[in-house]
Amino acid sequence: MENAASKPQVTVWFDSLCPLCAREIALMKRLDSRCAIDFVDLHAARDCPVSTDELLQRFHAREQGRPVVSGAAAFAAMWRAIPVLRPLGLIAQFPPVLWALERAYRLFLLVRPGLQRFAHRMN
Repeated sequence: MENAASKPQVTVWFDSLCPLCAREIALMKRLDSRCAIDFVDLHAARDCPVSTDELLQRFHAREQGRPVVSGAAAFAAMWRAIPVLRPLGLIAQFPPVLWALERAYRLFLLVRPGLQRFAHRMN
């Protein structure tokens, strides 16, 4: 029988064609020492819980047994599955902290296209 620690606790959908996303996910994969996260390239995924357009617009994740979340809540879900980032993910469960992180994420989304163009030129 498979123990719970060997099954991914979180599913993360990411854009492998985005250089920013690819770098961040590479780091998260290195930090995911327990293999608690199923990293799904949305371009190769067969069964996505939301449309590809939605997945390209915002970061999405799902903790086992919970609904899909996006934005700061999705990052917090991913962080909780990674031992070194777990404290940050737990703190992010507090509504005022999650609110602030979501506002920061929305600001990032405004500058993301320019950062993506810059990262493409750097490759």
